[in-house]
Amino acid sequence: MTEVLSAPLVVEFPFTRSLGPVQSAFLTGLRERTVLGVRTADGKVLVPPVEYDPATAEELRDLVEVAATGTVTTWAWNHEPRRGQPLDTPFAWVLVRLDGADTALLHALDAPGPDAVRTGMRVRVRWAAERTGAITDIACFETYEGEGDVNERQAQSHSGEFAGEAVTGIVAPARLDYTYSPGRAQSQYIHALSGRRSVGERCPSCRKVYVPPRGACPTCGVATSEQVEVGPRGTVTTFCIVNIKAKNLDIEVPYVYAHIALDGADLALHARIAGIPYDQVRMGLRVEPVWSETGRFPDHYRPTGEPDADYDTYKELV
Repeated sequence: MTEVLSAPLVVEFPFTRSLGPVQSAFLTGLRERTVLGVRTADGKVLVPPVEYDPATAEELRDLVEVAATGTVTTWAWNHEPRRGQPLDTPFAWVLVRLDGADTALLHALDAPGPDAVRTGMRVRVRWAAERTGAITDIACFETYEGEGDVNERQAQSHSGEFAGEAVTGIVAPARLDYTYSPGRAQSQYIHALSGRRSVGERCPSCRKVYVPPRGACPTCGVATSEQVEVGPRGTVTTFCIVNIKAKNLDIEVPYVYAHIALDGADLALHARIAGIPYDQVRMGLRVEPVWSETGRFPDHYRPTGEPDADYDTYKELV
């Protein structure tokens, strides 16, 4: 039986965005240990603030300051915190309606266990020691036993201006960790690569050969199982010049990434082109694989020295 392959994969990138006047004031306020909301035309105070009324779509600009204390409206216990979450020990996710607000803010509550958390409990903000103008300036919430009538606390108007420089943009990291299993068809393809062979699968209906194989014909929708060896040479059908260096990728820019139709295949795969100046890569260029040091996959493709392929021989694969 063929070994079932799997591999951990991570997709990660920084998401950079600019802030409008409302979000800018909110994050700048957190840096200054101040929680701001925004008041709607009907007098409701929304925290976190938004730029447009969710009911009427009216633009909102009336900023107000609310208290750093509030009431838990609902909660869920987190037994196993993940990377990047507010606390590295078990905690509760809580929705907290801050005093003076009409909506709830989602954050973490530091509690010894789920028995210590309840709807209606009083909490307050625990500020981070170092604040930069981000939601993480609220390190978490903690229990609060202070006195006072919550119903008497009113949101106070605020200009949204602070002594320090305003926060005008944020960088939010996005990350997805998952385990990928290629399945039968692609596992056979990967095993073949370790023997420096490229194999595809032929559709029993349209007779096209797909590389890499996916176990089914994308056109006909029928299962494929007939293996066909293709290549190793192929033709560049189209390409792009990469000018931005990717993180953790030890390849100097500029370099060329291309779609390559291996001889005998009816689907182009993508790979890097090297062994030729980037500005000399062209459609129709004939190439061959250069294998990695481990020999388990082609590191890149290089020119074979053959005459360029005629456009009519690969135009259906562009």
